[in-house]
Amino acid sequence: MVMSPELDRVVVLRDRAAAARHLARICFKTGPPTYTGVELEWTVHDAVDPTRHIDAARLSAALGPYRPTTLDPTSPARRLLRGGAVTVEPGGQLEISTPPQASVAALVAATHADITQLTRLLEAGGLRLGGAGIDPHRRPRPVIDTPRYRAMRQFFDRRSSAGRTMMYSTAGLQVCLDAGEPEQLTARWALVHAVGPPLVAAFATAGRHAGRDTGWASARMRAWWRIDPARTAPVWTPGQADADPVATWTAYVLAAPLLCVRDDGAGDWTAPPGVTFGDWLDGALPRPPTVDDLDYHVSTLFPPVRPRGYLEVRYLDAQPGRDWILPLAVLATLLADPDTVDAATAVAMPVAAHWAVAARHGLADPGLASAAAALLDLALAALRRLDLPAALHDEIDKGLRRRRQAATRRRQ
Repeated sequence: MVMSPELDRVVVLRDRAAAARHLARICFKTGPPTYTGVELEWTVHDAVDPTRHIDAARLSAALGPYRPTTLDPTSPARRLLRGGAVTVEPGGQLEISTPPQASVAALVAATHADITQLTRLLEAGGLRLGGAGIDPHRRPRPVIDTPRYRAMRQFFDRRSSAGRTMMYSTAGLQVCLDAGEPEQLTARWALVHAVGPPLVAAFATAGRHAGRDTGWASARMRAWWRIDPARTAPVWTPGQADADPVATWTAYVLAAPLLCVRDDGAGDWTAPPGVTFGDWLDGALPRPPTVDDLDYHVSTLFPPVRPRGYLEVRYLDAQPGRDWILPLAVLATLLADPDTVDAATAVAMPVAAHWAVAARHGLADPGLASAAAALLDLALAALRRLDLPAALHDEIDKGLRRRRQAATRRRQ
């Protein structure tokens, strides 16, 4: 008997082994690496006065039928013309997720079309998209309030105010990459982690927040590090270079404390402090968890790379204008063939654990600047493998050379 997806979601998980089997099945879907995707976030500003706060009603009016149901439960929540889904983060940041494509060129074309449409919608409402990884003008302030976001805020407030900064002020660029064939998985998993710190440094855009310089190259990443290491620390570390990604991720998921426990009949989703998903499996709560509870718990984990069937790279700051194409191209080229994967991992390994240094100092750190320059060289050498149209190839080539020059200057 084959169980339907709907029934499968309410299946009760009786023990840790059952949870591990589910995670292995859904989090690392292996096969020929084919698709690439991006998820783009932006802060949203008044076109005349970027320091002015934008409320939910104004944002909803500008988005019209494309507004998500978190803004308006009655909205049809239409997709953009190229299929991009519009979502709104708790601080009013906008995100679009265009469907993944089989080529970088197709992804860039589709995503650019969706961005153009979104930009026009906002312009008609006197709004514009930001271009940095953290709001340079305004202090953190909520725009959307849901049971999930209330529980999240309460959970993070136990540690510091960094959770509110992350929720209400930050904007990231996520690149989604296939996990690859089973024999490629460990190397590709290591690569996307190892290159994280030098790419954070090379593409940092979040130095100014709420009208002042923060002293950090990426105050966005600083906020992520401070909220809860059990759900934001890297899953992979250089000391685990050869560790099984599935086993490592499973241990991470089960050891993370619950951020919330959903209750459709109540507005309070607050989780008991300190209870992990593993504890829930062991009987810590009145009812046992279901498959759906496990999947929801995974959605509340925010490591720099999160496996979602594919590899979701989460550590990049939002980029101004069309510069989002550059880190997308870097990651796609570095994963283009096994030799480039090995070479890039070797280059990055000496600084692969330097996440905090990258967030604080960016390319001012000589080791990170050197690694970033070498990675950009590898990307430039492999760029032809993406089979891009001439104009797009030239745009990316020039952009990466500009970034490489910046890394080289900082290294000297």
